[in-house]
Amino acid sequence: MSLEKRKGRPVYLDNHATTPLDERVVEAMMPFFGEKFGNPHSGSHFYGWEAAEAVEVARGQIADAIGADASEIYFTSGATEANNLAIKGVARFYREKKNHIITCVSEHMCVLDTCFQMEKEGNRVTYLKVAQNGLFDLDELQKAICEDTILISIMTVQNEIGLIQPMAEIGAMAAEHKVLLHSDAAQALGKIPLDVKAMNINLMSITGHKVYGPMGLGALYVSNKPRVRLEPVFNGGGQEKNLRSGTLPPPLCVGFGKTCELAVTEMPTEAKSLEKMRDDLLERLTTKLDGIHINGSMENRVSGNLNISIEDVDAESLMAALPDLAMSSGSACTSASEESSYVLKAIGLSNEMAEASLRIGLGRFNTEDEVDYAAERLIDEITNVREGRKSLSGNAAE
Repeated sequence: MSLEKRKGRPVYLDNHATTPLDERVVEAMMPFFGEKFGNPHSGSHFYGWEAAEAVEVARGQIADAIGADASEIYFTSGATEANNLAIKGVARFYREKKNHIITCVSEHMCVLDTCFQMEKEGNRVTYLKVAQNGLFDLDELQKAICEDTILISIMTVQNEIGLIQPMAEIGAMAAEHKVLLHSDAAQALGKIPLDVKAMNINLMSITGHKVYGPMGLGALYVSNKPRVRLEPVFNGGGQEKNLRSGTLPPPLCVGFGKTCELAVTEMPTEAKSLEKMRDDLLERLTTKLDGIHINGSMENRVSGNLNISIEDVDAESLMAALPDLAMSSGSACTSASEESSYVLKAIGLSNEMAEASLRIGLGRFNTEDEVDYAAERLIDEITNVREGRKSLSGNAAE
């Protein structure tokens, strides 16, 4: 399949950065960009009531997707804001009672940066190290918990290497010690089953655009039982029960709700399809090329994720040579940094191997033909790069 036959659009393989909007989600949203334009906080007339009802239906759909009650869902602008609200909200509200936070060195940067800020404000933070497979030692978590611990923050699925953390075990440990548990589940929603009650998770951050929904909207689950208290991050009109002020956007809320509804129904078959395509791609690469190293565990991994390091290849140069493939070399959220991935270095990779890494994210709309095309292009270009390097080395030796 040539690039021309694909109408000039590159094959999209970066579904961990964001996902295309599902047409069914667009269809659900469209009326709220037109005739159903009301402000959901206008409680004195039909247009406001109509918008408010749609928002509450969406809130229920989102709650159903994670095993929560609708009253426990608070809309935010995305997972970054939700993470900030969860960590800062807990740390500031409970600081006079307890001030110790536990997290992990491979968390998303918005969690780590928030924890750095909490340290400046007087909190004590423990950063758990991870093994080569990306998992941290649960015994180390047990040792880190003390009488002063108020919060554990661990992401359900790691955003670069797709690692699935054992949240039910972590949740049981947190509950045993009466410590609050927060999880960034932005990369988990729609990919693995989520049940906040069964997992003993007290706060969970999610977002729409990682699961074929709209950018610009996320949510924070806040447990009612046990009741979790938060200090708002910013103030205003008192929306979302005074926890998150600001006018809610009904089109985005409706889209996020529809996204969650679809995620629940399509997850089982979608996961199998993505796993097959991912494994086929990996087999093609490792059969034709040597020096391909898998980063993280393949056993505890979401089905659409593949993160590899390629010997004798610089990932940024490789991607520049493959404009017909849309991939990444790490998290899109830290792409402005010139540093190699701190996540890959945390699992033991050298700078050289971290800079030789590709993150391939398969999604709902990828096809087997696209995966075949991507495999061919990767094999050809990696071979070309390596031969070019050998030629340069030979000339230099002469």
